[in-house]
Amino acid sequence: MAYPVDEWAKELAEILHQFRQQIEIKKNQTMVVGCSTSEVAGKKIGSSGSLDIAAMIFERMEAFSKATGIAIAYQCCEHLNRALVVERDVMERHGLEEVTVVPVPKAGGSMAAYAFEHFRDPVVVESIRADFGIDIGDTFIGMHLKPVVVPVRTSLNKVGHAHVTLAKVRPKLIGGERAVYRRPGE
Repeated sequence: MAYPVDEWAKELAEILHQFRQQIEIKKNQTMVVGCSTSEVAGKKIGSSGSLDIAAMIFERMEAFSKATGIAIAYQCCEHLNRALVVERDVMERHGLEEVTVVPVPKAGGSMAAYAFEHFRDPVVVESIRADFGIDIGDTFIGMHLKPVVVPVRTSLNKVGHAHVTLAKVRPKLIGGERAVYRRPGE
């Protein structure tokens, strides 16, 4: 089946553009991507993955990564316990441990399988503590975000038929009634 991937690519590009305007980018940050290509196509999650849709999302996310310096981690499906595909240098920089598995469309999901085939030096890790997240199709990425998660709203909240949510994180506020949370002059 032919999908209107060019239209969906424009939707994702606009979502990422609006997201970028609402975040503060620092060195060595990571963004987790959870994506059901089935949901993008209007099907039930896990039922009809598409490498064509995965390719479009990968291209948009890689462009975002190149423009921002934010590394991307692609979440696998529940059959691989939501492990993540990352570049080897991301694993090393974050002190993560590699696990042995090759994501494929039916065990890992089309998005993670596509990322594994197209990264320069891909590895799979069990978990990460990411600074940002995009969830395309309600795949649930919260387990891979640092506390405290803050939702980010954009004027578009769908890519194709899939619901999209975005998140950033902030440091925890600690202390009590005497704690001060802003530096003088801020």
